[in-house]
Amino acid sequence: MANPFAHIELTTGDLAKAKKFYKKLFDWKLTDMSMGSSGVYTMIAPGKGPGGGMQAQPMPEAPITWLPYVEVDDVKKSLAKAEKGGAKVILPMMDIGKNGIIGIFVDPGGATLGVWSKAKPAAKKAAKKAKKK
Repeated sequence: MANPFAHIELTTGDLAKAKKFYKKLFDWKLTDMSMGSSGVYTMIAPGKGPGGGMQAQPMPEAPITWLPYVEVDDVKKSLAKAEKGGAKVILPMMDIGKNGIIGIFVDPGGATLGVWSKAKPAAKKAAKKAKKK
């Protein structure tokens, strides 16, 4: 799986640490672009979809944040891998029925990110059965 998301931008207090963490976690291709005196903007090519970007805080008061959901094959395994890489899981794997499975973690740089996978066939069947009642 390519772990895609729509272009979402991460603003971080430590760009090098963020790049190392996300490249290892999701195997994204990262390409730095010079922004002149503004520093570096790193393009993210996840292998599928439009991708995204990351940058260092442009000013000290800029929030360190993003919260899209990255599609993964297995939320539980992805959360465990993130945790092993230094992340803190703030929402363990949660089945949301026909809408899939989610989890949320805070990466080593302090940014929050969700992971999502499609509902498993058993969850889809149970959701249909509950709806008929």
